[in-house]
Amino acid sequence: MLLVMVGALLTLISAIGALRLPDVYTRSHAISKSTTLGMIFILMGTLFYFWLKHDHFNSRLLLAIVFLFLTSPVSAHLISRAAYYSGVRPWEGTVRDDLAERRERITKSAK
Repeated sequence: MLLVMVGALLTLISAIGALRLPDVYTRSHAISKSTTLGMIFILMGTLFYFWLKHDHFNSRLLLAIVFLFLTSPVSAHLISRAAYYSGVRPWEGTVRDDLAERRERITKSAK
């Protein structure tokens, strides 16, 4: 029960971050990190509940945990990168832009 509650809290924090953060990059970061961890906690809580209470081990829950762990951060990274290269500007309070030089080279070579 504790794992499910921690997972639900992390998912709630993720939803608050999606509403309060200023741009697509910080929102994507908040959503991908805390939601992934929250869902993994919920699935682990479900796995342990059925394994310890009902003596039923479900390997599909383990596969779901591995799938979420591998795909969620990668997809968030690709979505953020696509937003960046399609011209979505970072928040004006952003301190560092590591891809600015690369984007300028790409736009110059495309002309």
